[in-house]
Amino acid sequence: MNEDTPESESASALAPFRHGIFRAVWSASLVSNFGGLIQGVGAAWMMTTIATSSYQVALVQASTTLPIMLFALLAGAIADSFNRRKIMLIAQMFMLAVSALLTVFTYLDLMTPWTLLAFTFLIDSGTALNSPSWQASVGDMVPRPKVPAAIALNSMGFNLTRSVGPAIGGIIVAAAGAAAAFAVNTLSYVGLIVVLARWRPELPASTLPRETLGAAMGAGLRYVAMSPNIGKVLVRSSAFGFSAGAVLALLPLVARDVVKGDALSYGIMLGAFGIGAVGGALTSVRLRQLLSSETMVRMAFAGFALCAFNAAVSENAWQTSLGLLVGGACWVTALSHFNVTVQMSTPRWVVGRVLSVYQTATFGGIALGSWVWGVVADAHGAEVALMAASVAMLAGGAIGLLLPLPQQAVLNLDPLNRFQEPHLALDLKPRSGPIAIMIEYVIRNEDVPEFLATMAERGRIRRRDGARNWTLARDLENPSIWIEHYHTPTWVEYIRHNRRATYADAVIGERIRALHSGNEPPHVRRMIERPTTAGTALVMPKGPIEH
Repeated sequence: MNEDTPESESASALAPFRHGIFRAVWSASLVSNFGGLIQGVGAAWMMTTIATSSYQVALVQASTTLPIMLFALLAGAIADSFNRRKIMLIAQMFMLAVSALLTVFTYLDLMTPWTLLAFTFLIDSGTALNSPSWQASVGDMVPRPKVPAAIALNSMGFNLTRSVGPAIGGIIVAAAGAAAAFAVNTLSYVGLIVVLARWRPELPASTLPRETLGAAMGAGLRYVAMSPNIGKVLVRSSAFGFSAGAVLALLPLVARDVVKGDALSYGIMLGAFGIGAVGGALTSVRLRQLLSSETMVRMAFAGFALCAFNAAVSENAWQTSLGLLVGGACWVTALSHFNVTVQMSTPRWVVGRVLSVYQTATFGGIALGSWVWGVVADAHGAEVALMAASVAMLAGGAIGLLLPLPQQAVLNLDPLNRFQEPHLALDLKPRSGPIAIMIEYVIRNEDVPEFLATMAERGRIRRRDGARNWTLARDLENPSIWIEHYHTPTWVEYIRHNRRATYADAVIGERIRALHSGNEPPHVRRMIERPTTAGTALVMPKGPIEH
């Protein structure tokens, strides 16, 4: 069957499975996630046996999310600057090595609460390095129209393992101890490492020198700052992570103290959360076609608030598990909508960095929430903390009244590739600069209001893609002439700026050219700025000076 399916088929929840590399990576990730969840159960339950306070138990969740908050932006810059497949390989091998050390330390009975937190932090530092490259690689595995379905399938895969992994993890911990759970996780990385080692994606070769990591991170932050829709996602995802993270952070305490259970009870409740998440992933593509993103996210906030309240008041593991079914579905619904909105609003050249900023906001919220709700639980009990978190979730949903998510649209964010490097009379080096650009337009007086509105969007796009000091000026002697002016630090940055243009950006350019009434296309002047020195003033020309 041809993999280039019609648009209706691309919308199918299972359409990405028609692509062999996606199937292989998805299957290997399923095994890896399975091991990771078993390790998580082992770490969380071990902490309940060696910790001296509820605060330390909640810090297990914080230690898994804090690395993403700290390192995601750097990892995103690395994902956009280097070969993503190799980055994922390095991350997977690092996590395998750390997991093996964790297993050895546990077998030798060398574990303390803070040692366990350190190992958890290191493992999830590997996750922080891997995640932007993995998520950005989805667009390298499937066509862009299938990306939302692929994201939903990735969520479903993780939560398929969550539906059974924690319960099996609980059995392993109860029967053989936490060290056995850590050993299973160590082996789970092998399959994904083999798949990644064999994958040879066809990627376009870049003719420009690689940006420094500092410049790449700055470009990513600038893109986010100049993209209002992405900013809305960051606020909403941070609020969701802060409030909803309380349930997963405090669930070991709920299992031990509220429902009076054991490691198996904790695993079963996590499994219920995973089953709900699988259901949410399977239905999210269809629901996305019926309801707006904002409606779905508000429902997710409200449903998770119900889940947290039920966990606070229930003294029965099965009742708590029923609530966690709802919570799992809401968790995937919210996070998949956030992720899809970010990916569909971002071109390939910066997608790793933007995803990393999104992850920083989301997991930073989870890390902060885990700490806050852990402090509350330590002082007043897990029940009070969960009730307070449920109120925070309702407040997070209400933020949508001020910052609603945009309606999802499939924008063509492929590179426009219309820019051709001009022939220069001067011999410029790639690092020569600063470069000043002036573009002259002729605009009829009746078109000025539309021109100004369109140029406001043009200015945002210019600054977002790296232009500096963007201005628009009008000629005082000939008011029909308008000058667009901006700078780039170097000639290579000028080329990079123009190659970042997408087909979606071209709509603005075409609108501006339609308003231009000159006989010739808008005239572009490219100049390099040169400072004057005192020495040059002493060299006087011969003959009279013209005034």
